[in-house]
Amino acid sequence: MFEKVLIANRGEIALRIHRACHEMGIATVAVHSTADRDAKHVLLADESVCIGPPAAAQSYLNVPSIMAAAEITGADAVHPGYGFLSENARFAEIVQSHGLSFIGPSPDHIRLMGDKITAKKAVKDAGIPVVPGSEGEINDPEDAMQIARDLGFPLLVKAASGGGGRGMKLARSEGDLVQAVQTARAEAAAAFGDGTVYLERYLEQPRHIEVQVIADSFGNVVHLGERDCSLQRRNQKILEEAPSPALSEDQREEIGTVVSTAISSIGYLGVGTIEFLYEGGEFFFIEMNTRLQVEHPVTEMITGVDLVREQIAIAAGEPLSFTQEDVRFRGCAIECRINAEHPRTFVPSPGKVREFHPPGGLGVRLDSAVYSGYSIPPYYDSLIGKLIVHGACREDVLRRLKRSLEELVVTGIETTSPLFLDLLNEPDFQRGDYHIHWLEHWLAQQDS
Repeated sequence: MFEKVLIANRGEIALRIHRACHEMGIATVAVHSTADRDAKHVLLADESVCIGPPAAAQSYLNVPSIMAAAEITGADAVHPGYGFLSENARFAEIVQSHGLSFIGPSPDHIRLMGDKITAKKAVKDAGIPVVPGSEGEINDPEDAMQIARDLGFPLLVKAASGGGGRGMKLARSEGDLVQAVQTARAEAAAAFGDGTVYLERYLEQPRHIEVQVIADSFGNVVHLGERDCSLQRRNQKILEEAPSPALSEDQREEIGTVVSTAISSIGYLGVGTIEFLYEGGEFFFIEMNTRLQVEHPVTEMITGVDLVREQIAIAAGEPLSFTQEDVRFRGCAIECRINAEHPRTFVPSPGKVREFHPPGGLGVRLDSAVYSGYSIPPYYDSLIGKLIVHGACREDVLRRLKRSLEELVVTGIETTSPLFLDLLNEPDFQRGDYHIHWLEHWLAQQDS
């Protein structure tokens, strides 16, 4: 087992990794920008190293500074968390070339799944259903037009690299397509340094269903069920739940088995998530995330599996501590992403937190690095916490979630917690009857 892990991240995920390491008897090294010198994970880590000024490009994305921190502290492994360098194949290669372990999949698998075109081909060959679309990149508008006539409209123009909805444009007709291709290509080049785009059939009201898998170096692959991430704004998830209200036990087992078999066939190692659009009883692959997901706690709550602990152990060469037969799904869990944003305009609200009081009680978990007196910097993602609630059934969870949101106190800044209280009063959400476009339609109605 590792003796010391460097955590190449910040915020609640850095604290989550620190906690798992300490429970395993592993020392931690926190790296931080000058803006994060008072961050909770920095204060709690065994050692900390400042790696640059506030801008992420000069700190959390500064590979030479991170590797220097690993060398001077004697770390023997690096955990990238999510975001930043977590799906950067070159970073994984550099970590390994310095004789350290990268707590994640191989650089080859990161690279394979990081390009949505090659990922789509790989999983299709492995038996996973995919959304109908172009076989490769779109080279020019005429090429796009010919493929579009074969596929039919509406279509999505999508960036091959990156995520989060950037480089993604909808074309409902031939008149929209040329502009959509040009805009998506320019946006993708600016965001990811890669302007490659491709076409995919646009599904009108799908759900976003993702399957959590984990694989060790001994050939063991286990799926941990699905998460429903359909409540989204601008292609960004804001609430996740497990299990999905839309799936039956048979569907859950069927798609889990398909995914496990496919992941085994490509020799994947570590945690990973296969994301699907689900409509009309059919699953369509959209991408694979080769890292820990923001929403991993809902899976932990219904299975009792510590995903970060297993992830670290696998990277250290140990086998999974359980088999597929050991996995039991118990109850339901919902996660709300609490952002430092206005609950209606979603304008970021950095600043000093005057008071912070987390909710508690049976089945309530708050993953957050916030504390009273902490100043939230304006330079990074606005996520400040994840409220996760577990219960025997979905109705119990909804009641417990309402109570927990009412208990949560954060003053000095705006947060999105009032939005979730409003959503809990909506009949569609209470029934679990929503899709990936539902929230934006609902928000538009509130503003009209």
